Amino acid sequence: MTSVEEERPRALLAGASRRWVRLLPWAVAFVLCVALLPTTIVVLTADYGLTGSVAAGLAVAQAAPLLLAVVRPLRAWYVVFVADVAGALALLTVDFQERLLWPFPPMEIVGYVGVCLALGLRERRRTLLLVWLATAAANVALGFVAPHGFSARGMLFTILGGVALLLGGALRERSEVQRRLVEQETISEAERSRRTLLEERARIARELHDVVAHHMSVITVQADTAEYRLDSLPPDVREEFTSIAATARESLGEMRRLLGVLRNEEAHGELVPQPGLAQIGQLVEVTARARGPVEFTPCDVAVPETVGLSAYRIVQEALSNVVRHAPGARTQVSLSVTESDPQDGARLTVLVVNGPPPQPPDGPLEVGGTGHGLVGMRERVRLVGGSLDTGPLPDGGFRVAARLPLDFSD
Repeated sequence: MTSVEEERPRALLAGASRRWVRLLPWAVAFVLCVALLPTTIVVLTADYGLTGSVAAGLAVAQAAPLLLAVVRPLRAWYVVFVADVAGALALLTVDFQERLLWPFPPMEIVGYVGVCLALGLRERRRTLLLVWLATAAANVALGFVAPHGFSARGMLFTILGGVALLLGGALRERSEVQRRLVEQETISEAERSRRTLLEERARIARELHDVVAHHMSVITVQADTAEYRLDSLPPDVREEFTSIAATARESLGEMRRLLGVLRNEEAHGELVPQPGLAQIGQLVEVTARARGPVEFTPCDVAVPETVGLSAYRIVQEALSNVVRHAPGARTQVSLSVTESDPQDGARLTVLVVNGPPPQPPDGPLEVGGTGHGLVGMRERVRLVGGSLDTGPLPDGGFRVAARLPLDFSD
């Protein structure tokens, strides 16, 4: 079933976004078919002197395939090309005036040009070249048996057919180039988003290492010194502490080896103690001195280090966005603990709200941003199982609200 659906031909311009463009090939083919069918019969009988049955047969074979050309232009070309050549040979059996165009009357040229245009919109260059060579060869071969001599106007069939093939091919290739550009831009944007996400996850992993390594180091030291700090430890308890210290040291070594994959040569200075709630006030003070008024409502509560680090980074990214996109805007930063239902437990609410800038900036303060702002916030909130709400305000400002559970175990 799938192979049948994949082989089903598509109409010309079927991928266009506008409906009238998708219907345009059908409309043109229908108009040409309706106009050329009776015209061909009348001209071939009245002007050239063919019998009605022969003229009708040639008219159907030359005009009806125009509808097929919308879906299968190459098959339509085979039929029209053979019918046009057969019509030229049929005209050799009658006596017509020298002023009339031969081997291909005008209505046949119009229909053939339509088929060639459809071919150009569908087929590749090699096929178009072969079609034009077949057209020229047939035109030249018929010229040798011309009843009234062969003139330059007899080559209109080849010239106009070639122009239609060239025009259709140019339009098709231009459309393909635009489609590939759009696809490449989409792929590039997806790769940029993926790279940004991976970089932010690596940064979070490095910071988590520093937090976890601190606790593991404390466990190691306590286990190693237990026999000196505690009197009269039984031998089995002393062995247990020794095993705990060895396991902790092995875990630290494994973490450092894994972290070596994530760290890069530019990641100097990341082994310093990671910030938390206590450092948010200093961050706000520095931002207020450098960039604009910032009001801070602290929260004096003990939180897990991972939650404190996430809260600090969220405030840091939010204030950086204010500096980049709304310099000088009045900003409010508040930390508060809210009690939720018993299932969720207590949560730390981090709220950063800024108003519109005093005056729109002439241009961005930074030429190239990292693109880590909102991505990093979402990753940090997801890491601790919280929720994040961001969005513009009616007055032109922006709001960042994160709710982080305090029962998260680091």
